[in-house]
Amino acid sequence: MNEQDLPVLQTVGLTKVFKDFWRRDRVAAVNDLNLTVERGQVFGLLGPNGSGKSTTIKMLLGLLFPTRGRVSLFGRPPTDVATKSRIGFLPEESYLYRFLDARETLDLYGRLFRLHSRQRAERIEKLLEMVGLQAEAKRRIGEYSKGMARRIGLAQALINDPEFLILDEPTSGMDPLGTRQIKDVIRQLASRGKTILLSSHLLADVEDVCDRVTILYGGRQQAAGTIRELLAQADRTQIIAPRLSAETIAQVRALVRRLEQKDLLSVGAPHDRLENLFMKTVEAAQAANVRSAGVRAGGELPDFLSTGGRMPDLIESLVARADHPAAGGGAGPAAPISAPPRPRTDRSVIEQLTHVGGSIAPKESTTPAPPNEAPQSSRTPRAEPKPPRAQRSDIDRSVIDGLISRPGESDGE
Repeated sequence: MNEQDLPVLQTVGLTKVFKDFWRRDRVAAVNDLNLTVERGQVFGLLGPNGSGKSTTIKMLLGLLFPTRGRVSLFGRPPTDVATKSRIGFLPEESYLYRFLDARETLDLYGRLFRLHSRQRAERIEKLLEMVGLQAEAKRRIGEYSKGMARRIGLAQALINDPEFLILDEPTSGMDPLGTRQIKDVIRQLASRGKTILLSSHLLADVEDVCDRVTILYGGRQQAAGTIRELLAQADRTQIIAPRLSAETIAQVRALVRRLEQKDLLSVGAPHDRLENLFMKTVEAAQAANVRSAGVRAGGELPDFLSTGGRMPDLIESLVARADHPAAGGGAGPAAPISAPPRPRTDRSVIEQLTHVGGSIAPKESTTPAPPNEAPQSSRTPRAEPKPPRAQRSDIDRSVIDGLISRPGESDGE
């Protein structure tokens, strides 16, 4: 089956039982969990503390091995190295190097994914603009607030343009402005074809961005479905209309009572969400150029976070390179892989050291005297002819010539 037809994440009977010192079952953190996350989906993993969310995420990442059951990512086990470059992960706590600044932090993670230096530099600037930390990029991570650390944590999770993004409490410690921004980023990523697994205790945030949710309790799945399916109140009807007069409302009540033999439960003006009011107030203050010492609003989503983009995997490229040379298959010989240029060495210094007239002294002989001969100090020293200076050097010139040879001198170029 083609990989594109497989779900990004699938678990079957996933179970994790922790044991005590005597290898006896102590607690079943996850019990018979079945999950399916399709491509381009924002999936919410919900539950109170101790319900098994973090344990499930660790098994998805290959950090814990399941007691029984099966996990597959892109049709492969989570321990497959080829899947690692396709995943972005924001842990619940931002475990970052506190003595690095923002740019150095993102550069470190970009190097781990073997991104080219120019590509790293471009992505770092775009991600810093996206999370609103360009003005604070020179500060050490240890000086960041928790909300700022979460912002840079999100940026590091996106540095490799992942296909599957795992976010564990992404808005923890953030102000409403940052929370709204993170939710906007999640929506935009989903619109570009990214698959996202979101774990959060803030149910309003999950309700805003998730397509499907699973609620865990006691390590078991208690409810699952789309947001609309789970939250719909099938025994009620909601009617939203422009503002009506009191006489019209009274007539509507009478009509419903006469036709349905029921009374209206409530009639009133709909309420906006407090989050929307907060955002309107902040945006109005920003439009008026009110100064603030906090982080500024983030920018647009970087264009390198493309739809379903995938960074070439190092191991796969090496395997493909090893399989490329033709062996009578008619495809012709493989193109030679050019070796990296050797560093240029100052030949004059080494030539002076290895020159036949140099001042390198021969090694002193450490061969012990024969037992039937007296010690050297008690014998009359015997004059021995000195070897010619050209023979005093005991250095193998072929080794040094090989070290200082430049490209084209010994490689047949």
